[in-house]
This record gives sequence, C-alpha cells and structure tokens, in this order.
Amino acid sequence: MAGLDFEAKYGDSHDIRKTFADEGVKFLLSREGKVPLSECNGKMICLFFSANWCRPCRGFIPHLVELYDALRKRGINLEIIFVSFDREEDGFKEHLKSMPWLAVPFDINLHRRLIDRYQVDRIPSFIPLCSNDIAVEEDLIGCIEDYGANAFPFTKKRHDELKAIDKRKREEANLEELLAQEGCNFLISGDDKKVVLVSELAGKTVGLYFSANWSPPCRSFTVQLTDVYNVLNAAKDHCFEIVLISTDRDLKEFNVSRNSMPWLAIPYEDRTRHDLCRIYNIKGIPALVLIGPDGKVISENGKFVISSYGAEAFPFTESRIRDLEAALRKQGEALSKQVEDIKHEHVLKLDMAKAYVCDSCKNQGKFWAFSCDVCDYDLHPSCVEKVNKD
Repeated sequence: MAGLDFEAKYGDSHDIRKTFADEGVKFLLSREGKVPLSECNGKMICLFFSANWCRPCRGFIPHLVELYDALRKRGINLEIIFVSFDREEDGFKEHLKSMPWLAVPFDINLHRRLIDRYQVDRIPSFIPLCSNDIAVEEDLIGCIEDYGANAFPFTKKRHDELKAIDKRKREEANLEELLAQEGCNFLISGDDKKVVLVSELAGKTVGLYFSANWSPPCRSFTVQLTDVYNVLNAAKDHCFEIVLISTDRDLKEFNVSRNSMPWLAIPYEDRTRHDLCRIYNIKGIPALVLIGPDGKVISENGKFVISSYGAEAFPFTESRIRDLEAALRKQGEALSKQVEDIKHEHVLKLDMAKAYVCDSCKNQGKFWAFSCDVCDYDLHPSCVEKVNKD
C-alpha cells in the first residue's frame, strides 16, 4: 500500500486545510516546532481529541503511537492531528510531548469550535476524515485498543472482519495458531530454566490461565490450580499443561506472577497475551479456558470446574462433569437429610457446599456437608457419623 493516494480513495485533505484556514489556523505544531498546513497534502487525516488531565486519554496514547508507527512503516500515508481539551497551555504542551504526530496550536476558543464542528462529546475520540461512502466504526478507541494497526482503515466492515477472525480462532484454531506468532513460537517456564515450543503442547489438555499478581482472587485461585496441576501431572505423566496469559501491569509484576507458578507463560512482550483476552472475551480475572487434546475448547469457565471438582474433573469434558454430578447426587441420596450431633445444640441439615472447613476435624471439605441454619457450623458427613458413634 506504499504511496497510496488517500485524496483519491478516502477524500480530499483540502477539506481539513480549508477548515483550518477558515478558523485562522496558519500552521500546525509538532514536538519539534511549527509545521506548515501543506504537511496534510495527500494524506489520510485523523483527528485525535484528548487532554493531559484525562487518565483514559493518557492510557490510550501508547496504543495510538504503536498504530501510528506501524502504519507509517507500512508506507501508509496517514497523519494524526491532536485537538486539545486541555484548559491550560502547560497541560497541552506536556500532552504533546507524548505524541509523534501533529497538533492544532493551543487556543481554547478554536478548540471548542472544532469540538462542536465534529460533535465530540467524550475523550479520547479518534475521527478519521473519510468520505461518506465509508462507514466508520463508532467505537474506534476500543477497536484500536483491541486490534492495533489491524484496525486500519477504521471502517465498520474492517471491524466486522476482525471479529469474524476472532470467532473462527475461538471455535476452530489449534494451539499453534492461538499461541504462536511470527517471531515468537515458544513459551517460558517460571524459573527461566527452559523454553518450550508451542508445538510441544500438541495432544495435551491445556488451560489458558488469565491472571495477574496484583489481584487477590487470582493469588487465591492460583493455590487451588497449583494443587490440581501437581496432582494430575504426578499421576498421569504430565497430561495437563497450563499457560499463563498475564494481565500484569508491568514486567516486574509479571515476573513475580510466573515465579510463583509451576507452569508455562507467554512472554510478557508478546502481544498474543492481549489478543487472547480479546478472543475469549475475558472481562474479569482469574479466568481459565480449558482446551482438549484435539485443540478444541472444552470449557470457557474452567475456574468454576476446578473450584468445584478439583483434579477429579479431569479431563474436564462435559461427560466427565455429568458423571461427577451423578455420583454426587447418588452420594447425597444415601445420606440422612438431617442429623443431631452431640457436640452441637442445633439440628444439622444436609447441604451442598462448594467449599468449607469441618468444625470437627478442621480439614477442608466440599460437596456434601451437614450445616447449621442458626450458626456457622459445618461437619463432614463422615465426622457426623464418627461423633454420633462416640
């Protein structure tokens, strides 16, 4: 696409030059100084409305810088022009330092007129100045955060194509297509002692573990997941592998996360981490996606499966879960619906509990318990029998 004439394909950049001229804008700014309006000639122009005081704006700029650099390296003739929402010139200048593109000089009244002209009601906002025959995707900020330079040329058609690709990967892709990218087809261990090719996971059950060290729920679930991982791989010749897809905020946090885990991780610098969060629509962590030996998704709610059934759920298939639930129902049918325990004053009723600590033996329990409706008291069924017998 090198040398692409955007005036012919997307609309004449003369329109923005005329708008600026009508508003009395005689030049634009870059980090180095003044730039003539002719710098817009023959380019696809995108307006970026932002402010230094706006945290989402500052958080979005690295995404936009990455896109800007990538498209220009492809030879795409694109320019971004920053229009400020800042209330003071110092904030405007500070914000501009983070931008490799151009800016409209600081003038609160001028900026307000441009904001009204382009009907900008929130920031950050990114507006490509395309011709009317191209339907521009409304939420371009989210689209760029999700897809980076692949969002170009910022149309609804392109966004629909990208979502269709994600859907195909979610439903049909094998592990190599999901986890291996050009130049990065390997995973790393927590202790840095080994590098594992993604292809070596073929034929295994794999859990994609979305987690971060800053999250207390993640740290808690990691303990449960580690127990299951160790039990299965001790008994079944390393049949179960887990891959950390970190959502840590920086490399230091990432290293703390993976050093506490016995499994593999996607390298922090690999964008695949971000892509997998999008492909599997991960909205909260911890999350665990379970993939079978055939490369197909078994469950997108692996956290529930592990929390509920532990290692007994392996290989985590629907049929295995049905068998476990049937066995649990049968076990419950064989138990009394309520009992009296000589160490407790109230009647105890049979209850299904995800997890609890037995007040007799002090050990962890799950599934069936005899519980008190009046106070916080739970017993293993075996402990009730033992206590009553005594």
